[in-house]
Amino acid sequence: MMAAPRVSLGALKEPLGLSRGLQWFFSIFAFATCGGFEGSVTFSVTCAGGDNASQVTNVTATYGYPFRLNQAVFQPSLTHLCNHTWPRDVHLVGDFSSAARFFVGVAVGAFLYSLGALGLYLGYLHLYRCAGSRLPLMDLLLSALLAALWLCASCAWAQGLAHVRQAAAAPLPHCPAHSGDVTCARAAATPMGGLGASVAFGFLNLLLWAGGSWFVYKETPLHRPAPPPEPSPAPM
Repeated sequence: MMAAPRVSLGALKEPLGLSRGLQWFFSIFAFATCGGFEGSVTFSVTCAGGDNASQVTNVTATYGYPFRLNQAVFQPSLTHLCNHTWPRDVHLVGDFSSAARFFVGVAVGAFLYSLGALGLYLGYLHLYRCAGSRLPLMDLLLSALLAALWLCASCAWAQGLAHVRQAAAAPLPHCPAHSGDVTCARAAATPMGGLGASVAFGFLNLLLWAGGSWFVYKETPLHRPAPPPEPSPAPM
């Protein structure tokens, strides 16, 4: 039979509960700033016509999470411009979905675990701290695992973001480089400050989970001294 909960907000006043609350809060910012990003790149394509007349058309490629830039096609289609200079549709270059999805997956996992741990602290702290409980040790192992995952995910996404910036800043693919009849100029691009913030939140979460693991460690038998042995009776 499961023990009845003893709901108390006192755990939030302790480092154990406070650290979990911060982890829950900042994990939201991590996956929201990465998973909610939408951006675009716009180029002005100038096609020289007869009698020194020129036709200027803006083409835009829209992209976002999970950053499969090789699926972001420029619209309107360049196949209809400049006397069919482009034989097929043009898109951005690169697929950086693996790093982005790994980062968001770790953030969502951290959000769910910290929320569940908070519920445990608030309702069942008496069971968590009772003698012989294995909950603190399991909590420590999972906290250390999530700290390691935050390290890997943040480093991977930082590198992936650098590639996304590079791909978005590249010239229009397949634009004739030495043609006087067709010119391609960058017109606009979405700033990526929000994505830079997602990397910062990732490393902040790494610090929070690494620091929080210390407070969990203090709850385990590894930190608490073992009770002294009972003295043996004196010989008669």
